[in-house]
Amino acid sequence: MGSFRYSIDSKGRISIPFRFRKYINPEADGTFIMTRGLYQNIDVYPLDYWKSEVMVRIDQLDDYIPEEATFKRMLFELSAEDKLDSQSRLLIPKNLLEFAGIEKEVFILGQNKKFEIWNPDIYEEFKKGINVPYAEISKNIMQQKKK
Repeated sequence: MGSFRYSIDSKGRISIPFRFRKYINPEADGTFIMTRGLYQNIDVYPLDYWKSEVMVRIDQLDDYIPEEATFKRMLFELSAEDKLDSQSRLLIPKNLLEFAGIEKEVFILGQNKKFEIWNPDIYEEFKKGINVPYAEISKNIMQQKKK
């Protein structure tokens, strides 16, 4: 949970906030999968969550259904794996940085089991495009999820 603004170094590395690192399961071994997000952002998954939740769903997709095959191509085209270095940084591949429009600064947003990396200006524009009040979104979503 939470959000942070950080600089990205000249090699494309970003520091992962301690607040996020302390919740990473040992099974992830400090390794992350990075891929395109649903918007102009990068989704970052701890390896254990990627294997146990995301890949389980992807493995159910049928390569003979064009939409499902296209989704997999688009997802994996920009996917990469990296392990935290000794200074708790991840190396973000250049193609993902370009996709997300990231140059010097990043906005890191916690999303429970993953986190997102955004260009801060693009994230602000994304928020401006949300035309429904938070209270209404909350009510609609949380009512749907009642057990």
